[in-house]
Amino acid sequence: MALKKKDFIEIEFTGKIKNGEIFDSNIKEDLEKTNLNVTPKPFVFCLGEGMFIKGVDDFLIGKEIGKYNIELSPENAFGKRESRLVQIMPTKVFNEQKINPFPGAMFNFDGRIAKVLTVSGGRVIVDFNNPLAGKEVIYNLNVLRKIEEVNKKIKALTEFLFKKDFNFKLEEKKIVMEVEKEMAKFVELFKDKYQEIFNLELEVKEIEKSKEETEKEIN
Repeated sequence: MALKKKDFIEIEFTGKIKNGEIFDSNIKEDLEKTNLNVTPKPFVFCLGEGMFIKGVDDFLIGKEIGKYNIELSPENAFGKRESRLVQIMPTKVFNEQKINPFPGAMFNFDGRIAKVLTVSGGRVIVDFNNPLAGKEVIYNLNVLRKIEEVNKKIKALTEFLFKKDFNFKLEEKKIVMEVEKEMAKFVELFKDKYQEIFNLELEVKEIEKSKEETEKEIN
């Protein structure tokens, strides 16, 4: 049966630059060939919801379970390089944060990742382009199965949206999700997304952080 938008699927994948360099994977053998510090684990995502690179997402809609090699142009992968995203910043911006900029260093500026290109006098040139922008890439994919279990679908979407695995349970026509008080209002912003995908109401139940989580953040 052909895959369609809003289907949840589990895949094994390896992403390579056209020269063969691996930049992402969830396959142990391929990760061992890289210096990526990643633990291989199953990857589940929802088609057509922006949970994976768009070129792959678009390709898989209408396809069957199975293996595929997908070649993507920069436009369908990580975009073209844009000169406007190479910017000059005063060194005092870094000094105020007690950061020493040097060529090749990567920094997070309000959620935007940038790479330092040069440091000269009081100026630092940084590049906000995705490191893979402008490159042709290849994805080797194995679509293992279509996910039917609602709990696994909810877990996958939750981890994608919040980078956390909240406890939840299904009660009739709603999802009751336990969320730390500090994140509750943010999670509530996505009620419509859960309703759209699962046709289930999202109820956020506030909880206090566990002692272990609090100590982990302090340390």
